[in-house]
Amino acid sequence: MRALLARVDAVLVQAVIAAALSFAHLHDIALAAGQDGWKAWAYPVSVDLLLVAAWRRLRTGEAKASGWCWFVIALTASLGANVATAGLLDLDQVPAWLRILVAGWPAVAFLGGTLLAHSVPKAAADVETTAVDEDQAEGTEPVIEPVPAPPALPAGDPAPVVPAASVPPAVVVPAALVEHARKVAAEHQTRTGAAIDTPTLRARLGVPESMAEAIAAQI
Repeated sequence: MRALLARVDAVLVQAVIAAALSFAHLHDIALAAGQDGWKAWAYPVSVDLLLVAAWRRLRTGEAKASGWCWFVIALTASLGANVATAGLLDLDQVPAWLRILVAGWPAVAFLGGTLLAHSVPKAAADVETTAVDEDQAEGTEPVIEPVPAPPALPAGDPAPVVPAASVPPAVVVPAALVEHARKVAAEHQTRTGAAIDTPTLRARLGVPESMAEAIAAQI
């Protein structure tokens, strides 16, 4: 336990030292590039926030290419400031290209932070698309399959004459629709205490009257 605490304490001390030095170097570069006052202090905060946002995206396992891109950009800005303040750059005469980079950094950081924070992962987008497709499929009116014609009678026997009104049209009801209708009927009986009637079932399912009667006969 003591070894673990000692290791954690060492990591925390190293993290504080690294953050403080990097923060100071970024502040010095921004100040040398003409960003005085509170603006010079805002640049280190912007770089560190972009670095943290990119690291969080890498930890989630989604859109790693975008996360690595912005992580490298923020890390380059931090390491570049550390190297530049080590005597390789004259802070009294900062080159024009560095002034341009420092002046344009807020827009770059805002773009990166927005893309990292508000981009929708692919898995979540696929789940939403699948849910919408399922909702649309449930609202689709079932297709009534045609009933095959009866076989022809022998030539010698006269065909019986049956009134058309006495033979109800056969309706094929999909099993999935019957199962859904049973759930609707059970919910209606639980809520009202009475069995669902055919007009109510037809209104709830949004099917033709003949289809509603055929479903009511099966439930």
